[in-house]
Amino acid sequence: MKFKLWLFAAPALVLYGGFFLLPAVQGLRYATTDWDGWSPAFNEVGLANLTDVVSNDDLFRNALTNNLKFLLAVVIGQTALALLLAVLLAARSRASTFLRALFFLPTVLSSVSVAFIWKFVYDPNFGLANNLLDAVGLDAWKSAYLGNESTAILWVAVAQVWFHAGQMMVVYIAGINQIPEELYDAAKTDGAGRWQQFRHVTWPMVAPATTLVIAYTTLQSFKAFDLILGLAGNPPRAGLDVLATRIYSTFANSQLGYAAAESIVFMAAIALVTWLQNRAGKAVHR
Repeated sequence: MKFKLWLFAAPALVLYGGFFLLPAVQGLRYATTDWDGWSPAFNEVGLANLTDVVSNDDLFRNALTNNLKFLLAVVIGQTALALLLAVLLAARSRASTFLRALFFLPTVLSSVSVAFIWKFVYDPNFGLANNLLDAVGLDAWKSAYLGNESTAILWVAVAQVWFHAGQMMVVYIAGINQIPEELYDAAKTDGAGRWQQFRHVTWPMVAPATTLVIAYTTLQSFKAFDLILGLAGNPPRAGLDVLATRIYSTFANSQLGYAAAESIVFMAAIALVTWLQNRAGKAVHR
């Protein structure tokens, strides 16, 4: 009987092994070579690729720095906005249902569509952002947005937050709706205001949802490949280059072995950031 139960999992295990485990093992193998992805012959270089990525590659280091900036901006901005929207729209009414759908709408768009929308918003000459600032007399606040190397990645983060905040809002609403109403009644009886109710009831009770939102947002931040290419072009400038686009550019330059080494460091960075976030989340919600 147990053997027959394993048969149900066999198709999934075959797909997982063929499309994940096998490519992962091949990636580890290629990372120790100088293979260009085309030639039938290549040389063994050992750990030289990994050593260069970690200690000598300024382009990879720049992409890592940009990715961390993007990650922090998106995780903080998206989590805060999603929680705010969920608190405001948790009540069941026609208005809140309509607004939930409205804020969720960007999530169903493709990344390329979102990129074109925000390219129009950020255009320094004809874009919506600068035109609105002109209209309200705030000309001094006008910016080149994506043309400013030092802050360009943060403007991409704004587009990413707009793109996915509605999706995370739904997660928070589900968490809020599971909070027993008796807890709020007890807090009101003790004289707690809305802020005290949020701080001592809502926030602790949505801790599992917060952990899920932060973890998912982190993965989204590392995978924002198509959005950045759509906004920045290919290849992106140094101020908009992140780990995913850096690995893609290396692969496109026929350096498959080196790109495989970059991918290993990329996965290690994701694992480290996720582990640190889990530790920090447990410490905050104790």
